[in-house]
Amino acid sequence: MVWMVREMVSEILERMAVHRAPFRLEHFFYQCNRVGVGSVPMSVLLSVFVGLTMALLTGYQLERFGLVTLVPAVVSVSFTREMGPLFTGIVLASRIGAAYTAELGAMTAGGEVDAIEGMGIGATRYLIAPRLLAIFLLTPCLTVIGIISGIVGAAFISNLTLQLSFGYFFDEVMTNLLVKDVMAGIVKSFFFGAIIGTIACYKGLSVRGGAVGVGNATTSSVVSAICTVIACDSFCNIVIVTFFP
Repeated sequence: MVWMVREMVSEILERMAVHRAPFRLEHFFYQCNRVGVGSVPMSVLLSVFVGLTMALLTGYQLERFGLVTLVPAVVSVSFTREMGPLFTGIVLASRIGAAYTAELGAMTAGGEVDAIEGMGIGATRYLIAPRLLAIFLLTPCLTVIGIISGIVGAAFISNLTLQLSFGYFFDEVMTNLLVKDVMAGIVKSFFFGAIIGTIACYKGLSVRGGAVGVGNATTSSVVSAICTVIACDSFCNIVIVTFFP
């Protein structure tokens, strides 16, 4: 993976040294559309249901102690710092990571990657750079959409079952959310996007064994990306709690 990224950066720098664009903008915008716009419905749907569940279960537990008014603070902070980025990463790993691996794996198994190299075109620059840059830049955007969707879902169920008005809920959200909470979620999402894109592209380019190899690589890509994203999330939480309490 390190070699792949190093090779991609080297080819991009060589291309820019002769005043040429590293890749075609239409390829980049196409990948942005797939990663960003295409993932919005799934991200919103998942975040809304997770927000509903969090508010419902948290509210019923806190109601026993007369602290139901803490639901907006608990849901908003936990969703902004943890649930929003993590579930967005899982969505992208399962949807975009699998697609990247399957596409590049089919091209590798069919000899198309070797043909691109034979024509003097840097395969890592041509195939990986647009994909990796798109998922790196669009993951934070999807994270913000997921966070907003989760909080809206929590506000809906809180109004319906816990008798918390929308005005009170969103006032509490704005009161309890700090800039560092928002920044923690967004910074983590950048790492998640880079991890998912790098693993997916590497698994696709390292396919061996035809159609069976493509299937195995796709499965391995999704599992590896999700596990690595969760591990990275844990490490980021340790760093944030230790240095930015």
